[in-house]
Amino acid sequence: MSADLTPVSRHALYPALAPWDQRWLDVGDGHRLYIEQSGNPHGEPVLVVHGGPGGGCSPRMRRYFDPRHWRIILFDQRGAGQSQPSGSLTANTTPDLVADMERIRVALGVERWLLFGGSWGVTLALRYGQCHPQRVAGMVLRGVFLCRQQDIDWLYREGGASRIFPDAWARFRDALPAAAGADLLTRYHQRLTEEVVDRSVASAWAAWEAACATLLPSPGVVASFETRALALARIESHYFVAGGFMPEAGLLSHMASLAGIPAHIVHGRYDMVCPVEQAWTLHQAWPGSQLTVVPDAGHSATEPGLQRALVAAVAGFAAAGETHR
Repeated sequence: MSADLTPVSRHALYPALAPWDQRWLDVGDGHRLYIEQSGNPHGEPVLVVHGGPGGGCSPRMRRYFDPRHWRIILFDQRGAGQSQPSGSLTANTTPDLVADMERIRVALGVERWLLFGGSWGVTLALRYGQCHPQRVAGMVLRGVFLCRQQDIDWLYREGGASRIFPDAWARFRDALPAAAGADLLTRYHQRLTEEVVDRSVASAWAAWEAACATLLPSPGVVASFETRALALARIESHYFVAGGFMPEAGLLSHMASLAGIPAHIVHGRYDMVCPVEQAWTLHQAWPGSQLTVVPDAGHSATEPGLQRALVAAVAGFAAAGETHR
């Protein structure tokens, strides 16, 4: 088991491209998922698993993959992005999302696919792989989030990221009135799941996460978080008060089911949303995995060092011929 800590510098994102297939898939419980495909219709399939939960996909996510080689599949998870109904919490749990990924695989006629996930997308990709290892040809994972209680507490309770960004934390904390006997995460969840949600509460939630997401302040990232604030805040708070709807004893206790599946983990050294210890812990628990720690990056996939490392990791899978339709 080796850790590659060398930064990658020779790769950039591929040019923008349009999807050749867009559809909505009815998965039951009142949910319709947005799905799109781009790249090579006969290429090796890769499924992009977005973060949040509730973050949704963006056109930029198509650009990590050589469109001549890959059949690029994006989907918005329940309540996120273009999926309907937006922000819905009904039947919205990790087992539901895992089942949806299998429905998508069957609907698209895919035998096995590469999983490409970031942040919460890592969490969901790992859980899908643990449930359906025979369907996973490999994984490229960025900004590892293991969804342990300590990982949730780091971002949403006093004493973690609040010590690095005390000014942003103060704005996040003070956006809600203090209440005896209820911690901040619980109070946000209560407000965000009211019948009529105050948009300013969702904006405060998104602004806190955006403040922690990049090595240096990025107005573009802040604007991106604000655009999707309502669904993101509602769904994230719904998941995190429930511990992410994780299996008993957490993801790490089920790593044996991923034995033999190749993985390349990419993580920013100064990730303040998901500290690098999570990537190191996953790497140690996954014999044969590769780890690239990018020395000049935080959490956001928009950061140049992370983009270069991710493109290189995907290219490595293409060159090795690890996946097949």
